[in-house]
Amino acid sequence: MKKALLGLLAISILVACKNDTEKETDVVIHDEVKVSKIENKTANFPKTLGNVLEAHGGWEQWNHMNNLCFELDGKNGTETHTTDLKNRKAKIEHKDWSIGYDGNQVWLLENEEDAYSGNARFYHNLMFYFYAMPFILSDDGIVYSEMEPTELDGKLYNGIKVSYKNGVGDSPEDEYKLFFHPDTHKMEWLGYTVTFGKDEKSDKWSYIKYDDWQEVNGLQLPRKLTWYNVENGKPTDERNDLLFSKVTVSPQKLDASVFAKPEGAVVVPLN
Repeated sequence: MKKALLGLLAISILVACKNDTEKETDVVIHDEVKVSKIENKTANFPKTLGNVLEAHGGWEQWNHMNNLCFELDGKNGTETHTTDLKNRKAKIEHKDWSIGYDGNQVWLLENEEDAYSGNARFYHNLMFYFYAMPFILSDDGIVYSEMEPTELDGKLYNGIKVSYKNGVGDSPEDEYKLFFHPDTHKMEWLGYTVTFGKDEKSDKWSYIKYDDWQEVNGLQLPRKLTWYNVENGKPTDERNDLLFSKVTVSPQKLDASVFAKPEGAVVVPLN
């Protein structure tokens, strides 16, 4: 019964992740505040970030989308990630396990005992956050500060530092630094800290390079992410790559059943 249910859920996700060719409608611009009648949401970020988003397809196009799907080759095999872009419900499917967030709780379903190793709560949206850069940095509850030009790997970049208001997400102490080309405004680096399970900020920065973009439904999304080794707080040389395939982003809304906790799954606590 469990395998049959997983099969039905997988089919529903595959159908939902097909590109929708519906044209964008009812999106207007008033001065420099962008308004979408579709979700009645307004942009609330600095112009500097707006320029970066425009270089990647624009905030209006991103806000028009309702779901994002991709595959990646994890350390133990292929994973299919599906995210509702409006409420951030999520599901990750692997041949041996599934992780989901139904809007209230994170759940884990293992096909065999101890099939998943790691913290499912920490991982359930981790790859989505990295993949959805720079658009993810237009979320509510963010505090922005501009940075002085910074040299990384021999090149000079402009940057924006991001932190979160108290109570936003599981890791409100996390910080990000988005580095973009001063002329094209395209994102090229991400610096980030990890504070999951801690109540204080970290001074240990990790770095990902974004230099392989692809156009998907009018948006520039990464084909590859490259993590770097770090010395003295700066990236030095490549550590490992992560490749993304079968990427779709669509206005189609996914049914809540896609993310619902299945029979046999367990709820994953915060700590």
